[in-house]
Amino acid sequence: MNIDFRSDTVTKPSPGMLEAMMTAKVGDDVFGEDSSINKLEQTAAAMFGMEAAIYCPSGTMTNQIAIKCHTQPGDEVICDESSHIYQYEGGGIAFNSGCSVKLLYGDNGRITAEQVAAAIQPDDIHRPHSRLVSLENTSNRGGGSCYDFEEIKKIKDVCTANNLSLHLDGARLWNAMIAKNETPKQYGEVFNSISVCLSKSLGCPVGSLLLGKKDFIKKARRVRKVFGGAMRQAGFMAAAGIYALEHNIERLAEDHAYAAQIAAAIAQKKFVKQVLPVETNIIIFELNDGITAPELVASFKEHDILGYAISPDRVRLVLHLDVTKEMVAKTIEVINTL
Repeated sequence: MNIDFRSDTVTKPSPGMLEAMMTAKVGDDVFGEDSSINKLEQTAAAMFGMEAAIYCPSGTMTNQIAIKCHTQPGDEVICDESSHIYQYEGGGIAFNSGCSVKLLYGDNGRITAEQVAAAIQPDDIHRPHSRLVSLENTSNRGGGSCYDFEEIKKIKDVCTANNLSLHLDGARLWNAMIAKNETPKQYGEVFNSISVCLSKSLGCPVGSLLLGKKDFIKKARRVRKVFGGAMRQAGFMAAAGIYALEHNIERLAEDHAYAAQIAAAIAQKKFVKQVLPVETNIIIFELNDGITAPELVASFKEHDILGYAISPDRVRLVLHLDVTKEMVAKTIEVINTL
């Protein structure tokens, strides 16, 4: 059996989650009649102290809906160059919203208030209109790095002073909150909109949530329809999300501990140039000349370990709830033999 570190999206529903899905009460969500979806949205909004939420098939959709709701064509979105909204959402910022992007070069995916302030366009007809700042916490390409919340508050102050909205791509926000001992309500107080995934760290088969004020989510519901994301009896999936919020958040500390153990073994290898700091469940390491990332991933696969080459010289491993203590021990044993 393979030990799959390619992503935390590869998990299968646990018996408890499956039971919740099989016994879910459902209805037609387009008519607002799916009680499981309604409960999930209300539960998530209450967790973050925000007014409303909307359930969507993916984090890409929640991010893209948020960008569309915050902007007009010709506006500009400010984000780190490694951001998921820029790197991995199919050019959706341009395709869906008609916006340009101001890329900043932060520290492992984290930008600063000073950088944001310097990036805001002047009031000039030749320039796009700076309208939205998007942060990603944790940062995927930053190796699961977490923001310092004090810096987030400084960024919010810059946005407020310049009439910019602030969006959070919180695909793995649950990991950041566990690692930094933070609460959802802290984030709800700062951001205009928050996207959180249920299908990554929390182990659901599908689904993400977008949170914000009632009028914002009302607009988001219309945009979701336009994007083709309106669902019917999706409460079977929403029930998995409710189960995950009740059972799968605190256990993320286990994934973080396992990631640190594996990273320590990787750091000892001579063919490894550097390991990005491991704060949560993602390990990204860079290789020295002489071996490529695809070659190392192929070597792992010979031992039934699946990794992911994110560039010619970088490998990513992601811990999740389907990785056991025994699997971690075997992985370290294999690494020591390479």
